[in-house]
Amino acid sequence: MKLTALKPFSLACLAALSLAACGGEASKPAESSASGAAPAAAGQGTLEKIKSSGTIVLGHRDSSIPFSYIADQPNQPVGYAHDLQLKVVEAVKKELNMPDLKVRYNLVTSQNRIPLVSNGTVDLECGSTTNNLERQKQVDFSNAFFEIGTRLMAAKDAGINGFGDLKGKTVVTTAGTTSERLLKEYNDKEKLGMNIISAKDHGEAALMLFNGRAQAFMMDDILLAGERAKTPNPDNWVIVGEPMSFERYGCMVRKGDAPFKAVVDGALDATFKNTAEIDALYKKWFESPIPPKGVNLAFPMSAQVKEIIANPTDRAAE
Repeated sequence: MKLTALKPFSLACLAALSLAACGGEASKPAESSASGAAPAAAGQGTLEKIKSSGTIVLGHRDSSIPFSYIADQPNQPVGYAHDLQLKVVEAVKKELNMPDLKVRYNLVTSQNRIPLVSNGTVDLECGSTTNNLERQKQVDFSNAFFEIGTRLMAAKDAGINGFGDLKGKTVVTTAGTTSERLLKEYNDKEKLGMNIISAKDHGEAALMLFNGRAQAFMMDDILLAGERAKTPNPDNWVIVGEPMSFERYGCMVRKGDAPFKAVVDGALDATFKNTAEIDALYKKWFESPIPPKGVNLAFPMSAQVKEIIANPTDRAAE
């Protein structure tokens, strides 16, 4: 993805899944494995691996609200991107003629998600992963399902209205993300003397902001909205600033595995074409109360998201 200098805002992973989990094994709490399954054998395609093992391994996040996170049931992910993953599971069942295909969940982090997809431990990762040119050297991406802008969250009374107000401030972001790289580059270029903290995940980063250890949190705007929604006083926090970049979320698959990518893209595209379904999915996760606290993110579909739904693409944002 190309860095766009501070310019107006937007929304890889938009696309949709069903309001409830899809049928078959995917509709039940599936086996979860934090350590992951066995990697794919050398030269083995993902569809072949799934066929021989009888199981598809889905990578998920634990705090990427509302895309992929843990809410009410331990080891059972929910979210917009997770719903889309289940659409892919149904497509794989049909492609392989395996109605009883099992689903295994593998928790991933910002740091290990790409290696786990690359070595075949995880067959498909749909969360909040930005499709950019650097990552395309390691993995392939599905058609985008969401587009975001990288912005800031701060206390309403902090006097922070954009990136230019960060001089000498302590700013937190999440380790292993494009926001971390962009923030460090911006700090060096503008010589702002920021104290940049890299948290292990979005939840830890938000906590550092909420408890006063940091004065601003830089991340994808929709993820900031998700973290704000978890607080008991969301009105005390504002999402500010013109986006430093626009980024598209996509599902990650192993590089060079065209047959599996075709199944993934086909499942997403079919969902996008069903206007009533995709609109309902979006409304479910972005404009309605969501678990675990029943907070509404109140995040209407942007023009950018509407565009990638109408015209699917696996290109990084420009």
